[in-house]
Amino acid sequence: MIFDAHCDVLLKLHHYREEVSFQSQNDIHITYPQLEQAGSKVQLFAIYLPSFLKPGQRFQAALEMVEVFHKKIVEPNPKMKMVRSKSDIARLEKGEIGAMLTLEGCEAIEEDLTKLFILYQLGVRAVGLTWNWANAAADGALEPRAAGLTKFGRETVQFLNEHNIMTDLSHLCERSFWDTIEIASYPIASHSNTFSLCAHPRNLKDEQIEALFKKNGVMGLTFVPQFLKQYGEAEISDILLHLDHVCSLGGENHVGFGSDFDGISQTVKGLSCYRDYANLIEALQKHYTEAQVQKFLFKNFYEALLEEH
Repeated sequence: MIFDAHCDVLLKLHHYREEVSFQSQNDIHITYPQLEQAGSKVQLFAIYLPSFLKPGQRFQAALEMVEVFHKKIVEPNPKMKMVRSKSDIARLEKGEIGAMLTLEGCEAIEEDLTKLFILYQLGVRAVGLTWNWANAAADGALEPRAAGLTKFGRETVQFLNEHNIMTDLSHLCERSFWDTIEIASYPIASHSNTFSLCAHPRNLKDEQIEALFKKNGVMGLTFVPQFLKQYGEAEISDILLHLDHVCSLGGENHVGFGSDFDGISQTVKGLSCYRDYANLIEALQKHYTEAQVQKFLFKNFYEALLEEH
């Protein structure tokens, strides 16, 4: 069973409505036939808004992506079940796949927690405060200012705590990370790798990773080539190097995968789409026990999930 903590399928289906299909074999990195074939059990689908959208357009676009989630992903596939909690996943029958909504960046809510409440009511259960730049909540990983949480950002994290929503630390700049980890009750990093092995500003330093684990959070290693390796072609062996390093920091029970499929233009050699999870699993089984492999692929993120508030 596979629990993948991050993808951008909704972005592809929303922006290329007539050109790609979730029902196809190969139109996009993640499709229903591939999920079924590779053994998916839970897939998190991010609502990510392109930066060209202007204020006033963003929340509407987020709602349109929720519509796409239902009309293109859940409704056409009887075995795709929308899930909001750990118990929803536990109730999935054999062959059924849980689909959960997340929010990547608070640009969508435009300084309005009522909009966040609406997205919560619609099923969003993990929220990243930023994408790469600054917004009303915090500064992102590539924002030159590199400041921390704003007053609104702190109010947002408090809202997430009160509603049993996971706070996603991926994409935060370092100061924002430390501000957030201090007050977030349910932190995760859905798609980040280790800075010590690949010095990209989107990756997490060892002390950040250890702080996440101390808060009982989970880190999803991602398949973004430039987050895995600074020079040369990224391979599955590079993912295992990051996994080994995270485990050396005490992460055996706190690490999983967040592919970022359909949010990337380049892919890891041997891992070009969801179907290729089989190649990653084969590599994992050569280096780890079956119990460890099950933790990395499914159990660690599943255990971090929450029940309904």
